Amino acid sequence: MNYQHIDLDIKAATAYLTMQRPEVHNAFDDQMIAELIDALETVDNNPSLRVLVLRAEGRNFSAGADLNWMRSMASKNFDENIEDAGQLSALMERLDQLSKPTIAVVQGAAFGGAVGLAACCDIVLAAPTSKFCLSEVKIGLIPAVISPYVMRALGVRQSRRFMLTAEVISAEQALQFGLVHEVTDALEQRLAELVQQLLNNSPAAVTAAKRLVLDLEQRPLDPECRQITIERIAAIRVSAEGQEGLNAFLEKRSPAWQHTPSEESE
Repeated sequence: MNYQHIDLDIKAATAYLTMQRPEVHNAFDDQMIAELIDALETVDNNPSLRVLVLRAEGRNFSAGADLNWMRSMASKNFDENIEDAGQLSALMERLDQLSKPTIAVVQGAAFGGAVGLAACCDIVLAAPTSKFCLSEVKIGLIPAVISPYVMRALGVRQSRRFMLTAEVISAEQALQFGLVHEVTDALEQRLAELVQQLLNNSPAAVTAAKRLVLDLEQRPLDPECRQITIERIAAIRVSAEGQEGLNAFLEKRSPAWQHTPSEESE
């Protein structure tokens, strides 16, 4: 796909996916959604990539839905809106289920659907001046498609408040509620540190750990759940990377995956 609204930059084992519509505060429309889905599929299918960074050009992360796109929705019938919403849902699912660890870097505003993008990422870094808002009810809509991911990040109690009031959530509040993991003035430095932290870990184990979290989410702690955990650890122990990691630890040496060059050395 020839990207018009985004950029996908590959540096060593890390993919940097950047929304590039600063003139409209990186608001997304059907074209940007299609491009983001395509880029995420490209990253997921590339075995040499181990981390995805999602960020945006300009002053704001994203204002949510593009105004012209929203106008087009108003003229569409129910079935057309089902198809339209299905694409946004596909984007959220693809980002949420990506096999690689994901880091969102949020500056400025993240409104509407952009809160969903952040909630779908494994790690969220935010600038102190960042702000979040589930603004849909202000224009007679609801944050339906993003709600499962936002509710998982914010919790039901905070979601019941902020989905109804459309109040702005400060970076510090977002940190307190669990939507954001870190608030920092040094976004690029912390990003580089986190990327390197992830690259230091076993690629197969990181993927398996993320899959474990997704599979066990909200599952009751019953015999079936315990059996899943037993089988997962047994499988990773006998895997190539599991064997390498255990032997490296016992032999007091670095594991093989840490011998690949980092981004800084390229």
